[in-house]
Amino acid sequence: MIPVRSAIRSGPYRRCRPSTLSPLSTPSPRASLSTVARPLGTAQAAPSSRALPLAIRSLHSTSLLGKDNKRWVNSAESPNGKNAEDGEGSSEVSETTEKAVDGAEEAESSKAAEKRANAQIDAAGEASAEVKASASGSSSSASSSSAPPAAASSAGSGSGSDSSSSPSPDSTPKTGKEIAKPSIPEFYPQVLALPITRRPLFPGFYKAVTITSPSVIKAIRELLAHGQPYIGAFLLKDSASDSDVITSMDQVHPVGVFAQITSVFGSAEANKGGEGGESKPETLTAVLYPHRRIRIDELVTQIPAPSGEPLKLADVVDAVHRQETEEDVPSFEKGVPSVEEVKEDLGSAAESKEQSGELSETPSNPPSPVAFLHGLLPNISLTNVSNMTIEPYKKDSQTVRAIMSELISVFKDIAQLQPIFREQITSFTMSNSTANVFDEPDKLADFAAAVSTGDVHDLQSVLESMSVEDRLQQSLLILKKELINAQLQNKISRDVESKIQKRQREYYLMEQLKGIKKELGMESDGKDKLVERFKEKASKLAMPEGVRKVFDEEINKLMHLEPAASEFNVTRNYLDWLTQVPWGVHSPENFDINHAIKVLDEDHYGLKDVKDRILEFLAVGKLRGTVEGKIICLAGPPGVGKTSIGKSIARALGRQFYRFSVGGLHDVAEIKGHRRTYVGAMPGKPIQALKKVATENPLILIDEVDKIGRGHNGDPASALLEMLDPEQNSSFLDHYMDVPVDLSRVLFVCTANVLDTIPAPLLDRMEVLEVSGYVSAEKMNIAERYLSPQSKESSGLKDVNIELEPAAIQDLIRYYCRESGVRNLKKQIEKIYRKAAFKIVSDLGELGLPEPEAPTPSTAADVRTVDSQLPDTKPTDELLPADGVSPTVKPAAESDATDKDGKTTVTTTPRAPLKIPETVTVRVTQENLRDYVGPPIYHKDRLYTSAPPAGVSTGLGYLGNGSGAVMPIEVTSMPGKGGLQLTGKLGEVIRESAQIALSWVKSNSYALGVTKSEAEMMLNDRDLHLHMPEGAIGKEGPSAGTAILTAFVSLFTKTKVDPDVAMTGEISLLGQVLPVGGLKEKILAAHRAGIKKLIVPAACKSDIDENVPDSVKSGIEFVFVEEVRQVIHEVFKGSESAKRWLETLPAEKEPERVSVP
Repeated sequence: MIPVRSAIRSGPYRRCRPSTLSPLSTPSPRASLSTVARPLGTAQAAPSSRALPLAIRSLHSTSLLGKDNKRWVNSAESPNGKNAEDGEGSSEVSETTEKAVDGAEEAESSKAAEKRANAQIDAAGEASAEVKASASGSSSSASSSSAPPAAASSAGSGSGSDSSSSPSPDSTPKTGKEIAKPSIPEFYPQVLALPITRRPLFPGFYKAVTITSPSVIKAIRELLAHGQPYIGAFLLKDSASDSDVITSMDQVHPVGVFAQITSVFGSAEANKGGEGGESKPETLTAVLYPHRRIRIDELVTQIPAPSGEPLKLADVVDAVHRQETEEDVPSFEKGVPSVEEVKEDLGSAAESKEQSGELSETPSNPPSPVAFLHGLLPNISLTNVSNMTIEPYKKDSQTVRAIMSELISVFKDIAQLQPIFREQITSFTMSNSTANVFDEPDKLADFAAAVSTGDVHDLQSVLESMSVEDRLQQSLLILKKELINAQLQNKISRDVESKIQKRQREYYLMEQLKGIKKELGMESDGKDKLVERFKEKASKLAMPEGVRKVFDEEINKLMHLEPAASEFNVTRNYLDWLTQVPWGVHSPENFDINHAIKVLDEDHYGLKDVKDRILEFLAVGKLRGTVEGKIICLAGPPGVGKTSIGKSIARALGRQFYRFSVGGLHDVAEIKGHRRTYVGAMPGKPIQALKKVATENPLILIDEVDKIGRGHNGDPASALLEMLDPEQNSSFLDHYMDVPVDLSRVLFVCTANVLDTIPAPLLDRMEVLEVSGYVSAEKMNIAERYLSPQSKESSGLKDVNIELEPAAIQDLIRYYCRESGVRNLKKQIEKIYRKAAFKIVSDLGELGLPEPEAPTPSTAADVRTVDSQLPDTKPTDELLPADGVSPTVKPAAESDATDKDGKTTVTTTPRAPLKIPETVTVRVTQENLRDYVGPPIYHKDRLYTSAPPAGVSTGLGYLGNGSGAVMPIEVTSMPGKGGLQLTGKLGEVIRESAQIALSWVKSNSYALGVTKSEAEMMLNDRDLHLHMPEGAIGKEGPSAGTAILTAFVSLFTKTKVDPDVAMTGEISLLGQVLPVGGLKEKILAAHRAGIKKLIVPAACKSDIDENVPDSVKSGIEFVFVEEVRQVIHEVFKGSESAKRWLETLPAEKEPERVSVP
């Protein structure tokens, strides 16, 4: 009886080749014994084509071989006479047969071998269950055969045999062991699935992954212990997720790789050194080697039912024979029959067994090779997978070869730009098992995708592609993107390197030039020259003693500092500022009063009070020789010329002028400067002004002082106290300068719209000059003398005959520009001249006003071209009707000013104005004014032109734009509960005035004749509603008190109020009339509305006499009252109620009356 394995291997088609495993190619299963290497427990579940290792082992271990005879595979004896293959994992059947082999001296006959083979089949069937239970302790020979390439012993599988690695064909002679090649199973129906992130794996390229799940770590160790180091790696769809277990097939991409675990590295299982003695979780790093592409068919969630059906001996023999190669290897054992004989004998025996029903057929669905992991479900991921095969293709296809040639060309280009690609290409070339890369296009495509940094979805698409041509095209696209990125990176690197080299070269040459000039005496050191320049500038200044001392210290420090030191630049900047302050330098002042009057009249019309105050100020300066110690604040509505008055004062005095605005200022450093320790530190605005004007006695205009802000960097208003205080500004200390600076010779002029928002301490240091608004006559003269000529010249119509009639200006002032200032009037006049210019150009056309020729490089020396920066425009074929551009219009990019190359012609020569013919005449009259400025803004001056109903009175208000207005007050009653409703966008103060007026009327209701007795209550069943028209305009202030009270009395007594009577004044709860402001604007509004009688507080008489011109007061009778009884007697004079009030509400005295003719 001979060993069945030896008999099979002695067939005529056997050949022996050494095993060589390429890292980028899957080992050929034909040259390996995967079924022999499989453990007993898993081999029984394999299909019939994969024979059971137990049966092969028992056949291999026949007891009839003598000790002197050698076995076919791994049967060489050690020098001490023991079998080197025997290990701890051998089954009991193997041990029994090995003893029989050791005691045999001669080979048995064929018939004896046949009997013994049948006996071995029976023994295998009886021992299969027992061996299956001990599958975890499989032999070292079986576990070593499944070791991964080049790393089987380090994988932790416990294998110690030498069959995992084989020498080359030219190695040393055999010493009794036959060369064995590691085998990768071609069919692996169920694997442990491991999700991976970031990028997919490709066959032939190693990848290290880290596992943190304890169950998955245990499963991997079980795989290594059972000699099955194979898993499936699949890419997660969500790149942000990180999990070691697949819970749903939608969680990962369906196509992955069948990978082999080559080695694992575990962390410390317990780290007791942490806080509280807690151990850190264990992690495992596994190195994977993908072999082929697989697809997930099903996610295993339950433990499948076991299948224990026996195997056929004929299937075992066929499986072994199919793994053998075609070459004939002669047997070196004595008396070994041929393969055909043994197969015939065994086949007949197996056939008889099958007929008798002793053996059953192999199940159609093979059991799982990882059945030992079923106990870890559902904490791990087991999936049923199937292999993916490449679609057939022609190796000589021109398309495939063209794409591969382009891939290789792109690889060459990338290798020239990035060295890391060059190393990877070299490694791929060395490890490629095929001499010609064109023979394996699929591997080339995988290599291109594996080494690139492309998008994850693109890489996964390459992995899922089974068409060679499609896979190559996708890989080429990814690699092209990689080439573009490499080219861009290389360009940026070259640009940066060239700039650095240029700077280094310039620095080196400059240092050489400095050294040469210094040696030749042509130029001294730059630092010495800088010091000399500072000393020369300081010698021309009258520095105070303290400042001179600081200057000398800083100069000495600068001389001992190296130019490369950071402190050098700080000191140099400080000395620069210190020598630019005009110490002792001042401009001569002109206190000529006649000159000042001339300048003020040239720049401003009217403002007599302001001009007189300024001339008084200059007269004092003429006598004293200086104007220091005065801080002027010009307060008034917008557009009255406050800033221009400051300029006129500077021109009259002959002083330098500097202006800065503090509106919205919230940083103290803008006034006091920054500390020198800060980067970019600089002095404050006063020191900057002195440097700008180069004199220490300029006029500094601080604009918008009432709008100064306050932030987290301090209060700038408080910082202004030191600068604007005549007692302190003689030694103003700036944070940057850190030396006292004399600001007492500076004339500060501030401007403000209102005084309420200016802090009281700051307002106390200033002398306030009220700049009130202009009346109509003043506006008329300003428009004719200043605004019209300026607007005419700015519109290019200086020499054109354009007549703006005074009547048109009068209507413009009355119906368009009622503000106190003239800024809006200037805008309207400019609008008139712009309209006139457009009309002239339209009437004359291009023939009358032809465009001058554009300058060219041949006609002007300063003409050059620059890149055009025109707005993006649509192509003409994409224009839509909604775009408002005709397709026939020439695009802006093709205009005459732009060349075809996208260049625009530029020049520094100013364009000369066009000469308009003298025959052109434009006349703006009262009739055609609407054509130039549009419809009027103000339609009428008062709401009621005839006698209004009872409950209506006329008040005077001051609007926020600095103008006055005639505002009617309407009161009505309705059934209710005695409530008062106020509408018309009224402020809090005016609401209080309405409550006071109603309370006075209620308290005097019997005297007014509203109630029949003093005990009777009024308004118990009536509600009152007070409204002031033009509700969109906000109204605030106490000046409407007398008008509201008059409206209440008119309603309750049912007496009408004369519409030609208007009034203003605040009332108290007991009926006193208090003074109010804004009388000039209010009287101007009354004059414009045709009011004939004004009832005003008696305390305002002096203000009216001094500030309101007679032209405004003409035709108006002023009645100055002190209490409300005088008001109602004057308003309702001649009525029945007024006659009764002479007895019930007599006035103490008659009010004062003034009539201006």
